[in-house]
Amino acid sequence: MSERTPDPARPRTVLLRGGEVHSPADPFATAMVVEGGSIAWVGEEGAADSFADGVDETVHLDGALVTPAFTDAHVHTTATGLALTGLDLSGAATLPDALARIRAHATARPADRILLGHGWDTTAWPEGRPPSRAELDDAAGGRPLYLTRVDVHSAVVTTALLDLVPGIRERTGFRPDAPLTGDAHHAVRQTAYATLTPAQRADAQAAALARAASLGIGTLHECAGPDISGEDDFTALLALAAEGHGPRVVGYWAEKIATAKEADRIRELGAVGAAGDLFVDGSLGSHTAHLHAPYADAPHTGSAHLTAEEVAAHVAACTEAGLQAGFHAIGDAALTTVVDGVRAAADRVGLQRVRAARHRVEHAEMLTDATLAAFADLALTASVQPAFDAAWGGGSGMYAARLGADRARTLNPYAAMLKAGVPLALGSDSPVTPLGPWGTLRAAVFHRTRDHGISARAAFTAHTRGGWRAIGRDDAGILVPGAPADYAVWRTGDLLVQAPDERVQRWSTDPRSGTPGLPDLTPGSALPECLTTVVGGRTVFGRPNE
Repeated sequence: MSERTPDPARPRTVLLRGGEVHSPADPFATAMVVEGGSIAWVGEEGAADSFADGVDETVHLDGALVTPAFTDAHVHTTATGLALTGLDLSGAATLPDALARIRAHATARPADRILLGHGWDTTAWPEGRPPSRAELDDAAGGRPLYLTRVDVHSAVVTTALLDLVPGIRERTGFRPDAPLTGDAHHAVRQTAYATLTPAQRADAQAAALARAASLGIGTLHECAGPDISGEDDFTALLALAAEGHGPRVVGYWAEKIATAKEADRIRELGAVGAAGDLFVDGSLGSHTAHLHAPYADAPHTGSAHLTAEEVAAHVAACTEAGLQAGFHAIGDAALTTVVDGVRAAADRVGLQRVRAARHRVEHAEMLTDATLAAFADLALTASVQPAFDAAWGGGSGMYAARLGADRARTLNPYAAMLKAGVPLALGSDSPVTPLGPWGTLRAAVFHRTRDHGISARAAFTAHTRGGWRAIGRDDAGILVPGAPADYAVWRTGDLLVQAPDERVQRWSTDPRSGTPGLPDLTPGSALPECLTTVVGGRTVFGRPNE
């Protein structure tokens, strides 16, 4: 690396050379020039010499790969930070293991008014059940404890926490000795998170942003709302991100609106849309996703939180106000509600206006042929999480247990979505599944239902440009002149081009394909290691000694 004294009167310029630059502008690119916050040039090594004397800094890549920074299109930042810095039960292998971790955490945090934790999943435990309230009371030493299931749609709590929430036993979703769902869950979550000090919240948010930056993520879509985190949490996160030390944060606020005045309030919070986790239903793991037919392992069809009429009113109000609308919908009945409601809004305000607004749906797991076609017709962006399939798909996974094998095989049909023309944006829903974009790509390519996997190139595009398109930006998430200088530098092995084949995944190292290569995502292969992440021309992560 070499530098010269910059001229403060002009933007700082950086030449990266001697690597592989993933750009459709030049599939053989080995160098790139950044000027200020934008990409200025992409090309081959020979032409880079003409820039060498005129830049402020030269970065010698030594064969490293440069890609656009990833966008994670669905994140809960504070909860992610709390899982990173606090009690995380995602690695607990048994119920006794989980209780031992709770006991150790309580001992280590004597000053916390309420203990917070995340990540338990009984589908992976031989006991097949969550901890009882008595077991939790004992492990927490009688203190208030709030502990979310891995999907964050239910929680187990101690008696001491219940005692802090007036009327909790009369709320929908309360059961005497079972995980809380619905209104009861939202009430205990609000009480638990209200005890976080500003310093605790800031530490959690900073930890999550730092983790994202270290993974080559340049932008996060924060999915917040009154039932999820709270206005103070949301505005504090946006303010922290605006300081420019980490990834960009695009904020969504999940509150139903019906008037222009309510739309203005959403904007005043700093949100780009009344969207994200505006719940039409819950989750499959907690038996709260809304289904047309009963669960295979429970005698009911889940929970419906919005009607088609409410969806229509919200979409129409957002469209009129120039805001994005969006919903959380997982079950097939919930997705029917969404498309029926959005179509009714289109009848009211005009189909082209609805299409132009790029409204979005989070998760969209149980699409049918009819709802898939409606997504394409209404130009609804599907914000999806391939790691869900990696965690819970397959013939013996949680999806099969909840739905039966036949219905489970219909979930997350990414290939059919792309074939129909549905815009995809990939994310993690962290802390539900961890931040990790290359793992997300691997899960999308090597889907556990064979016909649903997509090409590495399509998955990469959905995790870079797709996230930007989901917020209405078509000029970003790509390394071409004029695009924002959001990029990551990776140490990786050979770059490969995936050859299309419906039966198997085949890869080629032939540069004559004219298509930029990507790292080998085959299960078992080493995933790329992030060396540097740059956002808007600012380095937000650099691996030590690199």
